[in-house]
Amino acid sequence: MKKKVVIGLSGGVDSSVAAWALKEQGYEVTGLFMRNWHDTTGLLQSDCHWEDDLMFAEMVASKLDIPFHQVDLSVPYRQRVIDYMFSEYEKGRTPNPDVLCNREIKFDSFAEEARKLGGDFVATGHYCRKGEILSGEKTIYRLLSGKDNNKDQSYFLCQLSQEQLAIALFPIGDLLKPEVRKIAEKLGLATARRKDSQGICFVGKVHLPTFLQQKLKVIKGDIIEITDTSVFPEENEGIPSGDVSEEFLLSVTKPFKYQPEYGQIIGEHDGAHFFTIGQRKGMNVGGHKEPLFVISTDINKNIVYVGEGQTHPGLNRKGLFIRNDEVHWIRPDIKMETGECRDYMVRIRYRQPLQEARLYCKENGIYIVFNKLQRGIAPGQFAAWYAGDELIGSGVINQ
Repeated sequence: MKKKVVIGLSGGVDSSVAAWALKEQGYEVTGLFMRNWHDTTGLLQSDCHWEDDLMFAEMVASKLDIPFHQVDLSVPYRQRVIDYMFSEYEKGRTPNPDVLCNREIKFDSFAEEARKLGGDFVATGHYCRKGEILSGEKTIYRLLSGKDNNKDQSYFLCQLSQEQLAIALFPIGDLLKPEVRKIAEKLGLATARRKDSQGICFVGKVHLPTFLQQKLKVIKGDIIEITDTSVFPEENEGIPSGDVSEEFLLSVTKPFKYQPEYGQIIGEHDGAHFFTIGQRKGMNVGGHKEPLFVISTDINKNIVYVGEGQTHPGLNRKGLFIRNDEVHWIRPDIKMETGECRDYMVRIRYRQPLQEARLYCKENGIYIVFNKLQRGIAPGQFAAWYAGDELIGSGVINQ
């Protein structure tokens, strides 16, 4: 008897080819389209973009001769992804809604709908791979990076659990994007030349301040430029060998504490919670040779601190800290114990090249110290650590 797979058909080329690949592998395939967002506030594209997605998804299902359904998951999506996003920005943190969408919607709420349709597995068009190993009589599932280094999307799945991976299938993880396009063209799929989606998962490309103003108030405040770079501590590259003290870990992972007297007021903003570290747009301040970048925000005093140029020392940090309650192990069988340290490759944002780092597991959480200074570390982002091409764990950056 064929195993049944329910694939999330999004109206894009990746999920379209993934559905075809599953049929080729002998699965009984059903397409399921999710509508997760109704509001058009702040959107930078057609108000009816989801209707276009639905139309393309239906055409693909028809072409592949597979059953097609649609479901509205906008209530759990708002509660578990968008409300979280608003809450994090309000605290001055920078969330990644795509990571949350995969954990809370695609492999949770969507998976429940898939089970109602009789699905044994849930499939998506992510560029990543799944592996299995046996530990005694128990199967351990591995999340592996996609073969296409330019499109690897394992980072977006860094919060999945073993239970979620057990039912997950990623049919195009061994393909390169050009190959996927070529297959779609050969099959005559309507999505073959359709552009990839951009912006917030299931919402689309938005003007973020306008989008956030649905719930976050405009509060005028000062933009202060830090021109005296002598106030910054000197950060050395490399990772110390041997044991390191907790004082050292605190010193390299704690963000620099800015004071208004370190710089001068150069403009006004609409709310520090609308800005994130490393941001260069939206300040509307002229008169500089090089672009201005946000190097820190003070939510309590409603101040945005900025520095001029890509090489401003305020953009760089040596390390970061993740609280115990926000550490997640995809491989709980090899999670670190208190007092242990390990070398992993780490990334703090999608498409960032993997960075050499050492993880120190302490009673209160994990300290990550990088070999090279890292640009734009922001609380609320996810740090994910890899051993080779396997994603081992992740966590929300606390500081």
